[in-house]
Amino acid sequence: MNHHPEHRLACAMLTCLVEPADPLMGRLLSVLTPAGMLASIWSGTMPAGVADGLDQTQVAGLRRSLARWRAQLPAVPPDGGLAAGERHGIRLVCPGDPGWPLRLDDLGTARPYALWVRGRTDLAVSWEKSLAVVGARAATAYGTHIAAEIAADLAGRGWVIVSGAAYGIDAAAHHGALIADGRTIAVLACGPDIAYPSEHRGLLADIAARGAVISEYPPGRRPRRVSFLARNRLIAALACGGTIVVEAAARSGTLATARHASDLDRPLMAVPGLVTSTMSAGCHTLIREQRATLVTSAADIIADIGTSCRRRQPATPAPDAPGDLDCPGVSTQRR
Repeated sequence: MNHHPEHRLACAMLTCLVEPADPLMGRLLSVLTPAGMLASIWSGTMPAGVADGLDQTQVAGLRRSLARWRAQLPAVPPDGGLAAGERHGIRLVCPGDPGWPLRLDDLGTARPYALWVRGRTDLAVSWEKSLAVVGARAATAYGTHIAAEIAADLAGRGWVIVSGAAYGIDAAAHHGALIADGRTIAVLACGPDIAYPSEHRGLLADIAARGAVISEYPPGRRPRRVSFLARNRLIAALACGGTIVVEAAARSGTLATARHASDLDRPLMAVPGLVTSTMSAGCHTLIREQRATLVTSAADIIADIGTSCRRRQPATPAPDAPGDLDCPGVSTQRR
């Protein structure tokens, strides 16, 4: 575990400078420590050995990325937003910390650089029995009723409900968990101090009091379209028990979360709706193509996945030190 202030500052700075799941940064961090990566950005020079064996196009791309990140440094607080986070009751959880959910490492090079957390819930403990309930923003009354009912029943059985705090199904799932006096986690596509949508300010406060509001983005960061795309993979990764889709149109963004759950080899379930409902077309496709199990209640979900995700815990914790860089021709010596 690395609790050195330099390590925490570097992790915080990277969340300010680099978009989540940046493929180049992910590969670099499998060779370099966050502090080593930040030093290279500050100096504007490529880390020693990283460019060995790369062709001119790859080296040029690496140089452009370093220049872009370096150009953003003047706009970033010197402490990476740590002081602002403390003022809002937000803490930073880094890979290797006791509170880090180990199976986030399943994301490989798309693993978060760190998580900003508002709320006292221990994410590592919450992860051990967690399920994502996601779906359409423009949900029907049927969809919101089912989502709240399923979330309440699961939360009453001790499951932590993970969702994205959006309108529709997400909000219904959070409300259901809270009504059952259970825990729920909201994954945001903006800083954890930002209420988005603004109408959910009260809901987010309740979630933070009972569970946690988390983000890969630092305090003060406003949401952008690309942020929601990155957020989907984090919802799926945080839900150890799997993902339940309650209403999704044929081209719904929710299906991206479902795809991430499948890619991570987590259980995927879908609730059916009326055959004439366009808001259930995505769910029906997942079921028809046998990518998701049909479920109609918490009892169905529990029967499909078992009562705990501890059995999916990695046999040994993933190392917090960098490992080999999966890039041909690049030195894998640890710095």
